[in-house]
Amino acid sequence: MATEKPRPLLRIEYEEAAEAYLRSLPPEHFMEAAAQGKQREITLESLALVKARRPDVQDFNELLVQYPRRGQRKLGQVVPDNMVVVCDEPIEANGSYDLPLQPVGPFWMLEYVSKHNKRKDYEDNMQKYERELKVPYYLLFYPDARELTVFRLRGRTYRSVKPNEHGRLAIEGLDVEVALLDDWVRYWYQGELLPLPADLQRDLDETRRQLRKMTRRAEQEAQRAEAEYQARLAAEQELVRLRAQLEQMRSGEK
Repeated sequence: MATEKPRPLLRIEYEEAAEAYLRSLPPEHFMEAAAQGKQREITLESLALVKARRPDVQDFNELLVQYPRRGQRKLGQVVPDNMVVVCDEPIEANGSYDLPLQPVGPFWMLEYVSKHNKRKDYEDNMQKYERELKVPYYLLFYPDARELTVFRLRGRTYRSVKPNEHGRLAIEGLDVEVALLDDWVRYWYQGELLPLPADLQRDLDETRRQLRKMTRRAEQEAQRAEAEYQARLAAEQELVRLRAQLEQMRSGEK
């Protein structure tokens, strides 16, 4: 976003606004229901695998987003549970993501609402994403009710994304799809389910088990082969000994 202020002054202004926002937060903002925490963990673990394949996909956790509001002196401020930015260059956002100082705006906002702890005004957040920030995608998940909706900005309004032929909701431009699996939002990249650390550990343990089994089998086969070789060698030596005895007997008879 263009601005007439020099960047150093603008940076100071945004830093002060971020500090004031942090001081104004109520205690409940820092309290998270277990379901919210679990879904956040799943999201961050999955997006880390997306980033490993696509370094331009960068995700942030509980980061304050600040932006100028048309016709108002006070900055717009919002804290999504998770945020995805698509940018080829590294993003530096220490304390807040200040739009006039960043190369791109948010591409995808993700939020998880629990009846046990609402934490934020999610309806107000959605209006900010839709009307002010114009974020292309917004994911809203209610863990207690197992309700998942993905919105896509169409013109000036969010429209819910319809499931594709696989029953998943596509985030176009990222090769990512989402859907509920075992009551949680899970992520697919290029059609493949992104595993969680527990899945990877289970696969690693199974691979190790199979490797140990193959190693034991190989050792047993090697021992069997060695035993057969020794038996064959002993048989050949015995054959040589018997032939030698036979020759001696024949020589004695003469």
